[in-house]
Amino acid sequence: MTTPIHTPDQDGLPDGSRLWAIVALSLGVGMSGLETSIANTALPAMAAQLHATPADSVWIVNAYQLAMVATLLPIAALGETIGYRRIYIGGLALFTLASMACALAWSLPALILARLVQGLGASAMMGVNTALLRAVYPARLHGRGFGINALVVAVGFAIGPSLASLVLAVSSWEWLFGINVLPGAVAFFLARKTLPQTGRASHRVDAVAGLLNAGAFGLAVLALGDAAHRVAPHVVLPEAVGSLVCLGLLLRRQRGHPAPLLPVDLLARPLFALSTLTAVCTFAAQALAFVALPFYFETTLGRSPVETGLLMTPWPVLVGIMAPIAGKLSDRHSPGLLGGIGLLVLGAGLLSLIWLPAAPSAFDIGWRMAVCGFGFGFFQAPNMKAIMGSAPAARSGSASGMVATARLTGQSTGAALVALCLTFSHVRGPAHALAIGVAFAFIASVASFSRLAVGKAASIDLQPASTEKGTP
Repeated sequence: MTTPIHTPDQDGLPDGSRLWAIVALSLGVGMSGLETSIANTALPAMAAQLHATPADSVWIVNAYQLAMVATLLPIAALGETIGYRRIYIGGLALFTLASMACALAWSLPALILARLVQGLGASAMMGVNTALLRAVYPARLHGRGFGINALVVAVGFAIGPSLASLVLAVSSWEWLFGINVLPGAVAFFLARKTLPQTGRASHRVDAVAGLLNAGAFGLAVLALGDAAHRVAPHVVLPEAVGSLVCLGLLLRRQRGHPAPLLPVDLLARPLFALSTLTAVCTFAAQALAFVALPFYFETTLGRSPVETGLLMTPWPVLVGIMAPIAGKLSDRHSPGLLGGIGLLVLGAGLLSLIWLPAAPSAFDIGWRMAVCGFGFGFFQAPNMKAIMGSAPAARSGSASGMVATARLTGQSTGAALVALCLTFSHVRGPAHALAIGVAFAFIASVASFSRLAVGKAASIDLQPASTEKGTP
């Protein structure tokens, strides 16, 4: 099979090539999303075996997230100039090899270093994934394609804690990383055979801007995490100031650039900015729930880790059902309307979890989690379509990078806020975190509905492309 080439006048790949390209993209982004959440559950086991303190073991999670946050936008911009296919395949190879290194790590420093490399590989895949989807699917099926991608990302993040609990119940923590090797190899083979070559931009990526971007985002995540854990001000303040200084220097250096690395040109578009804000707030709400609820189920209700995983299951199941449906609907209806309705439902579901009875049954918890999953699943694909559709085709890489950056920023913010709530009260902390999640969900809903007012003026690719039926 020869490598497909996507030209500007070509509308997606043929059906046969498209199917296997989707599998390659789904495997990669699914593994990278899963690793965002799976290590949290195994931290105590890893710390004990590696003879590390709990505070030091947190870097197993932080290293992965920092590598992703710091490099998503520079790698996405690089994809515009050297090709999204090359970036994705390179990231997939790096991620798979780093997963093997994580499984073979003999000490905490070795594991942290391997996680940094793994995060870099995940960043490469997630940074250009959405741009490749835009080339793989014909325009009339973009919503459906984003719906499938949303399903993979959301379920990967959601089932991480449950999968980790099951793996730890039958084996050791090394298999949390070792399980990536075989699907990673399969995805690498498929990606080389099926992912299309895309057009390349003429501008060059500014390496200094990339370093400033890494400093701005990396230090911001460090400051946020340390502030949430109530670290001393003499540690948090320099991190926060350093982040702001790097951001200011980055904006100054990129002024007037035709394709700025931090895409301020895209953020100046109201539809793009509102869609990005919607994503950040929604993923913050999701993370607040998924980090806080296990503490409530296990500490307050006395449920086992396996029971906790089962209680969390209705959320990803409903996401899996609703994401493809919402993707199809977004090909015909406004993402602002679909997302706004879904986020109202998500907020209502989170509010119902706060009002759980004192001794809830599995059914009491299950239907509330299902409501949250229904609302979340109705948001993601339409929102992704709005972000990508409001950016010119030549800026697909930067738009794709912002999709992943918004997701990870929201998840990091939500996790940090849960940590802050738990430092004040282990008993009431989960309820307080859920209340903040409700606020984020309703803010996201307002931002989504606001797109209805600007959609007609700012939309480029959001109106239904055709009523013609296409092949899935």
